[in-house]
Amino acid sequence: MRKLAQSVLHYIRENGLFCPGDRVGVAVSGGADSVALLHLMLDLRDELGIVLSVLHLNHKLRGAESEEDEQFARELAQKHGLDFDAESRDVRAYAAANKLGLEAAARKFRYDFFAEILRSRTDRVATAHTLDDQAETVLLKMSRGAGTRGLAGIYPKLTISHQPSGKGGLDETHSSVKHRFIVRPLLGTRKSQLREYLAEIGQGWREDATNQDLRHTRNRIRHEVLPKLEWELNPSFSEVLAEAAEISRAEENYWTAEVSRLLPQVWQHNEQDACLNWVALASFPLALRRRLVRAAANSLGLSLEFCHVEQILDLHKQSDRAMLPARWSVTRHHNQLLFRAFRTAAADYEYQLPVPGRVLVRGAGIEVEALEVSASGGPGGQKSPVLLDRRFKHGLVIRNWRAGERFWPAHSKAPQKIKELLQDRHITGEEKTRWPVIASGREVIWVRGFGVRRDFHAKEFVGILIRDSPLAEN
Repeated sequence: MRKLAQSVLHYIRENGLFCPGDRVGVAVSGGADSVALLHLMLDLRDELGIVLSVLHLNHKLRGAESEEDEQFARELAQKHGLDFDAESRDVRAYAAANKLGLEAAARKFRYDFFAEILRSRTDRVATAHTLDDQAETVLLKMSRGAGTRGLAGIYPKLTISHQPSGKGGLDETHSSVKHRFIVRPLLGTRKSQLREYLAEIGQGWREDATNQDLRHTRNRIRHEVLPKLEWELNPSFSEVLAEAAEISRAEENYWTAEVSRLLPQVWQHNEQDACLNWVALASFPLALRRRLVRAAANSLGLSLEFCHVEQILDLHKQSDRAMLPARWSVTRHHNQLLFRAFRTAAADYEYQLPVPGRVLVRGAGIEVEALEVSASGGPGGQKSPVLLDRRFKHGLVIRNWRAGERFWPAHSKAPQKIKELLQDRHITGEEKTRWPVIASGREVIWVRGFGVRRDFHAKEFVGILIRDSPLAEN
């Protein structure tokens, strides 16, 4: 067994990439790395007890050359008596239609193809990511701003998730559980070693000219940035970056388990609430607070950058709201950090309510009037309605209620969630979404059908009378 094959075998066993009896599809593009991977797997298949096949995705990006790449991979499979699975996808058309870069579109198609193969015909898909690819990935993520999760780079295993995602139903994890994986046996191997190996065995490969195109960021890192760093700083700079990725992966594995254990102590997420307990959160060290906030957001499908996490943690001293991606926000209410999703612009409305004055609220189909009252016994000698005390600090706005808001109705012992109040009255659907309230600052002090909030009732018949009536139909 050649020295390189022994090194790759050690890496495979150290990371538990294969199990005896696995059906392994080797992704072969025709380039040097993937061709070397196939030959190394052929050298090791008896030792590993695996069954091999060849996979190829034709991206149709280089015209006749793409067709020749596919034919090259097909002939390679036939030469070694291996099954061959191929698909063709028009990456350029898909990228244009979905406003994606060619690299992103190609990656999506590639991993969708692998996921389908794994679900139907194989236990593992082996790809030819190398130590050089790992170094490029880590450096690229560092340049864009990344924590230890980003610095973990490319994982030796990429798990097929049960729920398809925007990345083709894939979940980048490191796990020893028997499952279906994409595996990277060459992450500890340099590209130069693979070319030397191919020369030794007399095997040729296909060259892709686009890999030299410096308009692509990764190509600039590969051909200009990393060589310069290795020349001027450290000849082993790529190995150093790969080692940093290895350390970061181990750190992430530990912290993932630790955060999963601690998150229920600070995070409540159900149909009514999505909130962090600030007091419990503040008891943890800063590093853990950051991870808990990020994990809470992840459970809502949100991916936060460092700045978002810091805004959330600073809510107690700088502002009362942090704006997040995907139309989410976080507000601090007493000892809770409330996560809220914005409704669409079509559903939300908000109007200033002058006193005295009236507002047409077409979003709710009503007209609301605010009147100043200071006559004993009420207007016109009628039974006195409940008036709004004037002690609110901010102006009045009428708007639709927001998720998580509470209101204290008259004749109840404590405030309740507006959502539950409306449910109790069987107000549902679009009507529920648009249900009007009057707020002063962050305080909801009137809700249609429930009147003035209990602790804002005027003590004398001196205050503001709120009246609402349906808009006349045209």
